Amino acid sequence: MDTSIKGLNKWANRHTSYPIDIVRVVLGVFLVIKGISFITNNRDFEDLIAPVSNFLGGMFVFHYIAAAHIVGGTIIVFGLLTRWAIIAQLPILMGAILINFFGEMHVGNLIIATIALIVSVFFLFYGSGKHSADYYFKMEK
Repeated sequence: MDTSIKGLNKWANRHTSYPIDIVRVVLGVFLVIKGISFITNNRDFEDLIAPVSNFLGGMFVFHYIAAAHIVGGTIIVFGLLTRWAIIAQLPILMGAILINFFGEMHVGNLIIATIALIVSVFFLFYGSGKHSADYYFKMEK
C-alpha cells in the first residue's frame, strides 16, 4: 500500500461518503465555536490555564488557540488544506486533555477534548475527502 499523501488521498476518495464529510464539517464548526468561546470568555480561559501559565506565554497561547480554532475550523469546514489545519489543532487538543491532569479535573471537558483529538487524528490521515474544496481544486487542473 502506498503510504504517501497522494496514496492516502486516493484511498480516501475511493472510500468517501457524506456521513464522513458531515463529521468533518461538524468538527470544523465545533472548533470555530470553541475559538469564539475563548475570545468571549477570556477570564475563564485565564483561570483554566493558570496552573501552567508560568510555563507558557499566556497571551501568546490565548491568541494562538483563538486564531487556530477560528481559522482552522473554517478551513476544515470547507475541506481546504485540512491536514495542515488539523496539524495546527493537535497541540491545542493535546493541551486541552493534559490541562485536566495539571489543574482541576473537568470530566466533560476531558471527554470532549479526547473525542475532538480522535476525530482530528482520523482526518489527519483520511484527509478532506471527495466532497471538499481540496478535491474540487485538484479536479480543476
